[in-house]
Amino acid sequence: MKNYLAKTLIISLAFFTISLAWSIYNSYVPVFLSGLIKSSTVVGTIMTIDNLFGVLFQPLFGRLSDRTQNRFGRRMPYLLVGITLSALFFFFIPWYDRLDALFPSQNLSLVFIMASVILMNFFMSVYRAPAVALMPDAIPSSLRSRANGIIVAIGGVGTIIALTFGGFLYKLGKIYPFMLGSGLMVFALLVLVLFYREPETPYSADSDSEEKGEDREKKGKKGLLRPSLLFMLLTVFFWFCGFEAINSFFTLFCRERFGMDPGDATQMMAPMVLMFMVCCYPGGVLGGKMGRKRTLLLGNALIVAAFLGIVLIPDYTWTSVSLLICGVGWALINANAYPAVTQMAPAGQTGRYTGYYYAFTFAASIASPILYGLVADLTKSQGWLFLYGGVMFILGLLSMLMVKGKAISE
Repeated sequence: MKNYLAKTLIISLAFFTISLAWSIYNSYVPVFLSGLIKSSTVVGTIMTIDNLFGVLFQPLFGRLSDRTQNRFGRRMPYLLVGITLSALFFFFIPWYDRLDALFPSQNLSLVFIMASVILMNFFMSVYRAPAVALMPDAIPSSLRSRANGIIVAIGGVGTIIALTFGGFLYKLGKIYPFMLGSGLMVFALLVLVLFYREPETPYSADSDSEEKGEDREKKGKKGLLRPSLLFMLLTVFFWFCGFEAINSFFTLFCRERFGMDPGDATQMMAPMVLMFMVCCYPGGVLGGKMGRKRTLLLGNALIVAAFLGIVLIPDYTWTSVSLLICGVGWALINANAYPAVTQMAPAGQTGRYTGYYYAFTFAASIASPILYGLVADLTKSQGWLFLYGGVMFILGLLSMLMVKGKAISE
C-alpha cells in the first residue's frame, strides 16, 4: 500500500500541473483579451478553445499513447513534449503587449496572444489524457478510486496555489503568475522523469485477463457502441453539464437573488471547494468499500437534494450549507467516475478510454453554458440555475441506472 501511495503522489504531479495552469489561465487570460477585443462573445468563444481541443485531440493522443512503446515509456513521451511546450507558450501569454512597444504600427499584440493561447491549449491536449492514464497503468483496480481521490485533491492544491499566490503575484505584475505556473510545471515534469518509471506491464492490461483473446478484441472494436460505456459517458456528460452551468453563472445568480457583489459570491464558493478537496480521498475509500456505482449514486443524490433545497428555500445560510453538501457529493463523483470508465477499457486501451472520458466532460463544458444561457435569456432570470443543474443531475442519475457490469459495481 505504501508503494502505491508513493506512486500515486508522484503521478498526481501531472494533474497538479493541469489544475494549476488552467486556474491561472481562466483567471487572467479573459482580462488580457478584453483589453484587445471589445466583443464579450468573441472573448468567450476564445475561452472555449481548451474545451474544443479537449473534444478533438484528447481521445486521439490517449489512443496514441496506448500504442506507444519506447525507452521513455508509453505515456511519458507525451508528457515530455506536452508539458515542456505548454509551459513555454503559457509563459509567453502575458508578454503579448510588449510587441506594440517594439512595433507600434503593426498591432501584433492580438496575433501574439492568440498564437500563444492556441499553442498552449494544443500541447495541453497532447499530454492530458496520457498523464491521467498513468494512474490506472500503475495502480490495481481495487485501489484506483482512492488513488484518484488523492490525485483530484492534489489538483485542488494546484488550484489553491494559483488563486492565492497567483493573485498576490499578479498585483506585482501580470507576468509573475505565469512565471510561477510555468516554473512549477517544469519542476513537476523533472520530478516525474527522475522518480517515476512506467510499469512494463500496466495493471490496465490485466483487467480482462479472464477473457479470451478473441473476446478482448471484439470488446475493443465495439468501443463506444457498448451500451454500458455509452450510458456511463452520458452520465458523465450530464454531471458536468450541471456543474459547469453552476460554475459559469453562480455569481450572476447570487447578484440576482441576494444582491451580492461578484467578489463576495466567489468567496461563497470557497468552502465548497475546500469540502470537495477534503472529501476526495474518503470518497475514493468509500467507493472501494461499498462499490463505485453505489458511491456515485449517493454523490448524485446528495447534489440533487442540495440543488433542489436551494431552489425551494431562497435563504443565504441555507444556500451556503447546501453548497457544502454539493462539495461532498461532487467529491464522491470525481473520485470514482474516472476509475469506473477506465475499468471498462479492454486490455491496453486505458489511454483511449481516458480520452473518451475527457471528451465528454469538455463537450459538456462547451454545451451547458450556452444551453443554460438560452434558458436564462428566455426566462429573463438567473433563478433557474439550480433547477437546471438539478435536472441535469437527475438525467445523470437515470443514465447511471442503465450502467451494468462488474466494473462499475466494484
